[in-house]
Amino acid sequence: MKAVRVAQMQQIDRLTIEAGTPGETLMDRAGRGLAEHMLMLAEWKGWEACVVELIAGRGNNGGDAFVAARYLFEEGFPVVVRSTAEAGDFSGDALIHLNRMLAAGIPLCALTDAADWQALDARLEPACIVVDGLLGTGTNGAPREPVAAAIRYINAMSKNALIVAIDIPSGLNGDTGLAEGEVVIADMTVTMAAPKRGLLQPGAVDCVGRLEVVDIGVPDACMEAETDSEEWAWIAPTDVARALPRRKRTSHKGTYGHVLVIGGALGYTGAVTMAVKAALRSGAGLVTALVPRSIVSLVALHVPEAMVVGVDETEAGSISHEIWSDWRPRMEEFDALLMGPGMTRHKETFTLVRQILRESSIPLVVDADAISVFAGQPHWLDKSSCPLVLTPHPGELAALLGLNAADVQADRPGHVLATARATGAVVALKGAGTLVAAEGVPLHVNLTGNPGMATGGSGDVLAGLTAGLLGQGLSAFDAACAAVYLHGHAGDRVAWRTSQAGLIAGDLIEELPGAFADVVLR
Repeated sequence: MKAVRVAQMQQIDRLTIEAGTPGETLMDRAGRGLAEHMLMLAEWKGWEACVVELIAGRGNNGGDAFVAARYLFEEGFPVVVRSTAEAGDFSGDALIHLNRMLAAGIPLCALTDAADWQALDARLEPACIVVDGLLGTGTNGAPREPVAAAIRYINAMSKNALIVAIDIPSGLNGDTGLAEGEVVIADMTVTMAAPKRGLLQPGAVDCVGRLEVVDIGVPDACMEAETDSEEWAWIAPTDVARALPRRKRTSHKGTYGHVLVIGGALGYTGAVTMAVKAALRSGAGLVTALVPRSIVSLVALHVPEAMVVGVDETEAGSISHEIWSDWRPRMEEFDALLMGPGMTRHKETFTLVRQILRESSIPLVVDADAISVFAGQPHWLDKSSCPLVLTPHPGELAALLGLNAADVQADRPGHVLATARATGAVVALKGAGTLVAAEGVPLHVNLTGNPGMATGGSGDVLAGLTAGLLGQGLSAFDAACAAVYLHGHAGDRVAWRTSQAGLIAGDLIEELPGAFADVVLR
């Protein structure tokens, strides 16, 4: 889903209203969509009728908060509504919905001085969800009091409550993704109609949290008239759903692809095991793993659904490059190949991966050690004549390009785009706000996932999931986008239900069926 700039969104709103949808109706749809996402959060957390506190500014975001408060109240949720403005300060559509909220029996608590907000004790407030409806996308510069004090209050509440931002976290610039003063740190941002460009910028990731987009009924013609010329895009669940084909009743295991995973070494069985499990959980019909003979029994024990084959190994217990002469003629048996997890950086790994890049006849996913062995030699990765997906973390990409990780993190978009151009590959640069780049398409940003996924093995799960989707016939770009979304969504499902701190990579694999179920019906 393409991103829009603030001015473009304002034009989209104007065109939509001129086409016959009143602003009052658009606001009602926005607030109802916001309420639905909070109901979803409460369900994920197992909260029944938890207190929701909504903080409203005097603009349209405040109006969205009033609508959401009314819908939540009707669902039986206790709501508290506070505002930085008096009721008499509201106008237009926001005033209409304020009056409807008041008529429903929900009072408005106006706190118009910074001291009023400072007097609130965040430790004693009972809310489980706090909603930021202070500032919209059209504001610039550092927030002024009492809004700045309200932002500090919301952030203090995050110790005991989840924070949900309406449209954009207050204090964040809708185009640049930068904050010039106080800014809300949200767990989730629910934006309206289309993702705003600023929400997708690397500097905004800590503020935005998980991104959701509410369909408020903007006509396609109005949306298509205004698009971001720089072509930033957000990976939406609808994009993933479109990429995943419906399964035929008459299908069999051969219908959904045969994935080959090459990896593992003596002492490094976990990475390849998790990659194989994730490939199986992707929906692939068959998965074969080539591992050193010394670890066959260990891997096979943990993945009985896969075919685990032992092959020749080096003196260090890694896979020998000599296996390729035997397996190259068999590549027509497979639909996708993953290499890298647990392979180690042995000199024979470099030789083997180089041979496969040059001679493979099937789509490839290159991850972990299979990337690291090309440190400072990215030119080797443009040798593949098949679809190629690279899944580096910042350190691996930095080593590949002869940089350090801080350089990559300072310009994630620039480096991932340059790598995609130089290699001809689809490149998924992992991390908060994973970026998926390929020539000729917008830079795609994924905003599912959470800090709990910063744990060993998480990348191996993503690599296996990507290979599994690639083996089912998805294009390299669609497979990468779908994989990063589902991988992050699985992590969110675990974290919402349990915790971020307790999340391990194996949880992601077990949660993948539920992640798929949230995107596709079957």
